[in-house]
Amino acid sequence: MHHPFRPTLPTLLRDAQEGGGAFGDLPEWDLSDLYTAPDAKELKRDMDWLEKACADFATDYEGKLANLDASGMLDCVLRYEKIDLIAGRIMSFAGLRYYQNTTDADRAKFMADHQDKITTFTTPLVFFSLEINRIDDGALDALFAENGDLARYKPIFERLRAMKPYQLSDELEKFLHDQSTVGSAAWNRLFDETIAGLEFDVDGETLNIEGTLNLLTDADREKREAGARALADVFGENVKLFSRVHNTLAKEKEIEDRWRGMPTPQTGRHLSNHVEPEVVEALRNAVVAAYPKLSHRYYELKRKWLGLDKLQVWDRNAPLPMEDPTVVDWSSAQKTVLDAYSDFSPEMAEIAQPFFDKGWIDAAVKPGKAPGAFAHPTVSDVHPYVMLNYLGKPRDVMTLAHELGHGVHQVLAAGQGELLSSTPLTLAETASVFGEMLTFRKMLDGAETDAQRKVLLAGKVEDMINTVVRQIAFYDFECKLHEARGNGELTPDDINALWMSVQGESLGPAFEFMDGYETFWAYIPHFVHSPFYVYAYAFGDGLVNALYAVYEEGGDDFQKKYFEMLRAGGSKHHKELLAPFGLDASDPKFWDKGLSMISGMIDELEAMED
Repeated sequence: MHHPFRPTLPTLLRDAQEGGGAFGDLPEWDLSDLYTAPDAKELKRDMDWLEKACADFATDYEGKLANLDASGMLDCVLRYEKIDLIAGRIMSFAGLRYYQNTTDADRAKFMADHQDKITTFTTPLVFFSLEINRIDDGALDALFAENGDLARYKPIFERLRAMKPYQLSDELEKFLHDQSTVGSAAWNRLFDETIAGLEFDVDGETLNIEGTLNLLTDADREKREAGARALADVFGENVKLFSRVHNTLAKEKEIEDRWRGMPTPQTGRHLSNHVEPEVVEALRNAVVAAYPKLSHRYYELKRKWLGLDKLQVWDRNAPLPMEDPTVVDWSSAQKTVLDAYSDFSPEMAEIAQPFFDKGWIDAAVKPGKAPGAFAHPTVSDVHPYVMLNYLGKPRDVMTLAHELGHGVHQVLAAGQGELLSSTPLTLAETASVFGEMLTFRKMLDGAETDAQRKVLLAGKVEDMINTVVRQIAFYDFECKLHEARGNGELTPDDINALWMSVQGESLGPAFEFMDGYETFWAYIPHFVHSPFYVYAYAFGDGLVNALYAVYEEGGDDFQKKYFEMLRAGGSKHHKELLAPFGLDASDPKFWDKGLSMISGMIDELEAMED
């Protein structure tokens, strides 16, 4: 069963943005649906309950799971689910408060203290998955056959038992659980705090990482270059620390994987994503094979539009010369997204509406606030919270559509309950990317001139390249990093070389790489927080493009099937979810269907050149 503290990681790796502007009245979170305050009596009550519930659970069940009958096993699962729910609620509150201001020492301490306590409380529960995995398959199947309510939880048992071959002794599992707070969790915090505290000097102005990354999308080429060089300088100064973080985490993973008998560094991620290695391999190979017809071809167009002999890394996310600099205020962004959702299905817009009205979105850029954007599901009996850093760009409208899509998905799946609602990462992007695509099509239909259409198309292609090509290049970098770390300590130069080996291949011949770009692996949080996570973006994008192609082909009951898919949450495998649409992710042609949607948009852009 999933760990009670789900990471509130940004769900879309977009070069985040910072700045100011009059975008109307931007909403802020109201976290009181979780707890009214850090010292709320309800929070203390829940912490006290959790401590007792975990201890009681261990007393009542440890060493006894194999002897439970079907109704006894159901009671046990329901008690476990309630513990997961309360722990998730507390950590959601602590985490979201922290993300609102990561530089506030009190918030950081509050989160760390609660994480430590909950880790201690939940240590006695480690026996649960270990004992479940010692029960004979036949005995478990008999329990499912006997009790329909218990059978509903079968996917949880299956996911748990996927780890069965890699399980250590009870004592070792408890030790690993206990030790995690000074292991990977501590290195994660060191990374986060270091990144949040970095200062970049750009033309005499001191900026944080958000403000500096934002310069890479500035219309002024000199500012973009100044931003890129400032990033390179500071990453270079800190590269030994980032190298130490990566070396340690990769080694820690290698040690744990070796003890568990995991065949590859990626195995654990594939198991938690509920996806077969060969499906990921088919995706990876399809994308790498498509580099020339996707990124190489698009960046050649962009090079011409910008009137350059060669693109530099600071041109990759440059706005296009024909781009409209209009700022989209918040109410227009809200209307655009809700209209696009409503055109697809009024129900989708209805589910999204309360996010705007009830303090479920935190939109403004603020000092100390975490970068990027995410939707955090909290727990199944509350509701998700969406975080943005909204700056009124058309891309920010797409990000709003994306994160709201997550929110809608999480609301629909909540009916599955705490243990079955959360989807594996590979399916977690389904509604977000689909919602973004609906909004993009709405904006494209509203384009009044060829130039507007061109800008929208190019922006969408660029986002898809960042989501598919860039993330698969990231995945290849991680695969190479973990493989190389297996042969010994990696110097910063070793890691730099691995980074550059994937960058040239994925971006193509239109690019030249400045000195210092080789350290740009250093700031990407996914490598640290969740190894091999990044392929889930490409998986999600490819899956949705294939799904959207089916929607465009027409069919009366697409909406109905789509909502059923979202309501399933994590209760079904990707094969089962895609079958009603006639799709199968293990078929290499499936990925080509998604990729051809991107190359089709590039075809249209090339045709506009003539």
